[in-house]
This record gives sequence, structure tokens and C-alpha cells, in this order.
Amino acid sequence: MAVEDEKLFAGTQGNGIFFSTDQGANWKEVNEGLTSNNIYSLAISGTKIFAGTDGGIFVSSTDDIRWEPTDSRWNDIMVFSIAIDHENLYAGTSRGIFYSEDNGINWKEVNQGLTSSTVNSIIISGTDLFAGTEDGGIFRSDDHGANWIQVNNGLTKLQVNSLAVSGSAIYAGTLLGGVFMSDNNGESWQSMGMGETSTNINSLFTKGANIFAGTEEGIFVFDGTGWKAVNNGLSNHFVYTLIADESYVYAGTNGGGVFLSADNGENWDQINEGLLNTHISSFASRNAEIYAGTSGSGVFLSQDGGMNWKEASSGLTNPFVFSLAMNDTGIFAGTNGGGIFLSTDKGSSWNEINSGLTNKFVYSITVSGDDIFAGTFGGGIFRSSDNGQNWNSVNQDLTNYYISSLTASGTDIYAGTFGSGVFRSLDRGENWEEVNSGMINAQIFSLTGSSSFLLAATPGDGVFLSTNKGDSWKPVNTGLTSGNINTLVVKNSTVLAGTYGGGMYQSLNKGNSWSEFNSGLESNDVYSVLMSDKDILAGTSGRGVWKRAGK
Repeated sequence: MAVEDEKLFAGTQGNGIFFSTDQGANWKEVNEGLTSNNIYSLAISGTKIFAGTDGGIFVSSTDDIRWEPTDSRWNDIMVFSIAIDHENLYAGTSRGIFYSEDNGINWKEVNQGLTSSTVNSIIISGTDLFAGTEDGGIFRSDDHGANWIQVNNGLTKLQVNSLAVSGSAIYAGTLLGGVFMSDNNGESWQSMGMGETSTNINSLFTKGANIFAGTEEGIFVFDGTGWKAVNNGLSNHFVYTLIADESYVYAGTNGGGVFLSADNGENWDQINEGLLNTHISSFASRNAEIYAGTSGSGVFLSQDGGMNWKEASSGLTNPFVFSLAMNDTGIFAGTNGGGIFLSTDKGSSWNEINSGLTNKFVYSITVSGDDIFAGTFGGGIFRSSDNGQNWNSVNQDLTNYYISSLTASGTDIYAGTFGSGVFRSLDRGENWEEVNSGMINAQIFSLTGSSSFLLAATPGDGVFLSTNKGDSWKPVNTGLTSGNINTLVVKNSTVLAGTYGGGMYQSLNKGNSWSEFNSGLESNDVYSVLMSDKDILAGTSGRGVWKRAGK
């Protein structure tokens, strides 16, 4: 994010840049000329704003926002940080540090002495520069970046995600090490003692005498005596970025949009009107109700076929909903770290149902008769026969406990794994066997099928088909120009495939041949698909839900 006077900018993953002139009350897209929509850094210099992307740096006037690349040679460079000192610009990238002394017109590499090529953060302190790197700790330069020296004395963790400066003090936010401080220009560092629960620091910002730290578990403030959590009203605790102006503090989150605090972080309000950057990870439907699980914003409900949505997350304490499933009594939500939640009142309220669930990273849920199966990331598969009130692990002969997907075909259960292909159970999960004959990719992202066939999605090798209950598989990629398949759904003999980078594909013959299915779809990254009797919904990364009439 970046802010100056009344102008507020937010860079997103997948949907470019948004702009607000009323403290975030309303947002609009400002992406004209921007050829990359993955934004990693923003910085304002006078009347110019610079955007660091996964395709180099773009520049625009802050008054008339139209983007131009600063250097066409940067097409494959990711720009994680931009620091500005008058007309001197410094860019921390995936290929070291670049320097411009003419406000971004010309650039040169300045990496002498820099032994870590990925630079996450750059700050200016007096006449010195400090660079926080991915695996080499902190480097300092006193000659505009021409030469760098490593300054890690006392720094126990070498992945430095964020740097901040206040007066003569320099602060470093690390992965797994919390915050470190130096009061002697980086000659030595000392831990600021955040404890064990919030040591992954994504962002640091100083405002007055306070230091703000954005973590995966919310926002913490150091007021000179100690740290305290300031998360009241913050419904998404995964905080990527923090900035402030004279009146407000802004927090950018992973999937929950932007939050604003007018009282130094004591209370937060969500300010997302017009900010469209939702990642849709899962769907479930019954009759007129459609539920969408998001990565960072909880669950939404539509009662008109997906045209209008409302939040349906009361009681859902983890907003990262990776899987949804329904039975006659309610809807189940599997979350990334919070376990499983159940709603019996159409999403109006949710209750945690984790008794016996020893792993709370639930990537997949499927219903088979009276049984509910949950696939976890690292804990294998759990089964409940009492509507989720109690869970038992069912991992006999399952050699890989990292479960990506589950599907039921009649009374048979199939599990896709990260790294070991497909497993099958013919006895309600009591025993599992590996069924990978012909499967050349062991990473399974999605499983689906019917009583007569099964389909498996892989990243890189497309789709595989089995017509004998998984005993053997063959690739079915005719017409499929993208082999990175995120999700598969089937209805009768029609199959839809959502891909990474290729949008949607359709097969009318059980996957044996494919055609593009992208007319009107303004996103190439599709992570979830729903086929109802009338409509098709596509859940995207960064562009929310898209709808078209089904055949």
C-alpha cells in the first residue's frame, strides 16, 4: 500500500492496483497500461507513483493514473520493495538491487558484496541503505548501494521480510524470529521479545513512538514497554502490509481486503467498497442457496443464483475456507488452521466441530451416506459418522498424510495427495490402497467422477481418466492447452476444468477431448467451479465469482 495526502493506493495479488480518495471508503481499479496484475510494492515520489510487480517496475502520475514500464528488460523480475530518497530510487528484487538516480528513468544493478539475490525490503536511514534479504539477513551500504556489507551480529533468523526506521533505531521483521532492533546503525541487533505466538513478521511500520507489526496472527504494537495485540474488528488476522498517514493506520490482509484504524490500532473497520480481489476456493449448493468459501473472507451466500452475495460467517473464527460440503442437516466448512465448522441455519451462524480432529488444516470434505470424510494437510483422513460431532483418523495403509482432495463414487472413497498420487478405500476409509497405474504425476489437485469414471487433475500434466475404479489411469488432454489444472467438476458426461493461467475448459465426452470455455471470463486463474441445473459459476483468484448460463 501507499498513501500521500488524500490519495491511497492498494496493490493486490492478481487484480492490479486500486485507488481511493476518501480514506478507503470507496475504491476503483486503476490498471490502464499495467501488464502485470501481481503487485508487490508501491512507493510515491512527489507526483509520481511506482509499482513493483512480477514484471518489473511501472510508473504513473498520481493525478492521472496511467502506467508505463520503466524498463522493458525487467519483464521477468519480481520487485518486492521500493525505497525513495529525492530522485534516487532503490528497488529490491528477485535479482538483487537496482538503483536509479534520475527518478526511475534509467536503472543499474548495484549488487557488489550482496550475497543473497532476493531482496524483500529496502529502507533509507540517514545516508545509509539497509536491505533485508530472503536468506542472507541484512546488508548495509553507505555509498548509494555501490557496495554492501553483511550486518547480522545478533540476528538469529536470516529471512528478513520487513525493515523500518524511527530516528536512530532500525527495526527488522523476520520469519520465525519476531522483531529485532539496532540502535548502532546495524552493527548489532537485539530481539524485541515477541514471544512464541507471533514470530512471522510480514510488515513493520512506525508511527510516532509506536511500532506496528503485521503478522499471520494479527497486528501487534510496541509502545516502548512491550507488545500488545490490537485486533478488535480485524476479521482477517493474516496481515501483509501496514501504512499510516497523520490520521489513520491502514492494514492490508491476505484475502480480507483493507482495514482502517482511527485510534492507533485499538479498533479496526473493514473498508472494501469497490475493492474486488476475492479468491474463491470452494462452492456448495442446495436448491436456491449457493455458498462460496473464500481464502481470507469467510463464507458468502447467494439466494439468486450467484448474482448477489452476502456475508455468512458469524461464528466462523477462521476466514480461510478451503472446502465446503453439505448433507441433509447443514453445511460443513473446512478451514486452513481452524478445523471444521458446521452451520445448520443456512450460514447465519457457525459452530466449531473439532472433537478428535488432531489436524486443523482441512483441504477437502466429502459426504458419503451417513459418513463425512475430511482430508487434512499433514494429518491424513478423518471420518465422522455422527454429523461431525466426533472425528476419528482412518489412515490404515495411507502412506502420505498430505491430502489435497476427496471424492466419493458410490460407496468407494478416493483421496488425492500431494506427492503420492491417488488412494482408494472400499470399506468406508478403514483401509486404503494406492491406485496409480498409468499416473505419471503424483501431485493431485482435484478428484471428481461418477459411478462409471474418475478424473484426476494435476499441476503440469493435465487430466487423467480411469474407467475401472482407479485400477489404471490414462492422460486425456486433447485440446487442453494448459496442463496446470486446479479443479474438476462433472455433471452427467460434461466435465469442466479450471486451470492456472488458462481459464476454463469444457469436455462433453467424459474428458476425452476439451475445448476452451472462456468467453467473457476476465480471469485466467480458476480455482473452483459449480455446475447447477441452470448455471455455471467459476471461482477465481482475485476476480471473485463469474457466472454463465449452463446448457
